[in-house]
Amino acid sequence: MGGPGDPPEGAPEGTPGGGEEEYRSVVFDESFVRAARLQEFSAQERIGDHTPAVRRRPPMRRGLLSRQALVLVVLIAVAFGTAIYMGVRHPYQTPVAQHPEPLRMTVIPLAPQSRVPGSADVDALYAHSPADQFRTGAEGITLPASRRTAHFSDSQVVTALTTAKDYLVESSLDPDVLTGGASRSVRILLDPQQLDQFDQSFQHPTADGRHAPTGWLVRFDPTRTELADPKIRVQGTLTAAETDSDTLEVSADHTFVYALRPTGSQETADASLFTLRRELHFRFDRDDLRMHQAELLVSYVQAGPLACAEDSTNHLRPLLAGETAKAGGPAGTDPFATGSATALCGSLAASAQPKL
Repeated sequence: MGGPGDPPEGAPEGTPGGGEEEYRSVVFDESFVRAARLQEFSAQERIGDHTPAVRRRPPMRRGLLSRQALVLVVLIAVAFGTAIYMGVRHPYQTPVAQHPEPLRMTVIPLAPQSRVPGSADVDALYAHSPADQFRTGAEGITLPASRRTAHFSDSQVVTALTTAKDYLVESSLDPDVLTGGASRSVRILLDPQQLDQFDQSFQHPTADGRHAPTGWLVRFDPTRTELADPKIRVQGTLTAAETDSDTLEVSADHTFVYALRPTGSQETADASLFTLRRELHFRFDRDDLRMHQAELLVSYVQAGPLACAEDSTNHLRPLLAGETAKAGGPAGTDPFATGSATALCGSLAASAQPKL
């Protein structure tokens, strides 16, 4: 018998012992080949052959990898530094918000020198007064021609003027506000940081030049006075100016004339005219413009006919048709009391009253 490596028919001729040992594993004779079992791989087996279809790349050298990582770190650092620099130096960066100043307000009653004229015909009252040529309601609050400033566009200037007009309309012409029953429509137009002062003025009215409701809006004592005609006459001006690169200011100077009669009286009762001049100064930063709100800086009011002795802090209490001002000046002022405003009173000129 042959050895383990011999072909089935024995060792080949001429090669004693099956040939030399070093060639036993690679040299085969014809009988060995015929006896071998041949197997052809299928297409699927050839596709799934153990030989990889993609050769592996040799590993990168450690030095090249380190240089690439260093370059990547440097690029990230440069990009991060540039972002910080642009954030600090960006020309349109929103400035840090400043706390609004408290509203400074002054209400000066104007006492009539004689009996208050009146008539059941409201049109006749207006026709015989300086308010005859005034426009009616919001039409009397006209916007000026606007033009851009160094740091604010034309649309931003228009927004400031429009917001100031809206404040005047809501605080001086709204019947619900005038009769003392509403204030929200005025409140929502104010810078949020002034709302505490506004709320305190209505919760605890004080004649200190800071917390008088009549400094924020126009309202009459509803227990004594009502509108005889909702068509209020108005005339005045609005002007806008840039004070710095982040602030616009609007100045409003308007005269309002109201026809009033006693509360609960018949329509045939005599009515009288009440004249009120309001000078308001508004400030707008870019957030105010975006939110359609304003910071009210100054409110200066002259109104009559009023009695000097009457308290005009919470409500206005006009003298009506046929009434006269009682003798006596305004409430006393204590120079030792800090935090209180000086009591002021003026005289209403006869030329400001209707000449019936």
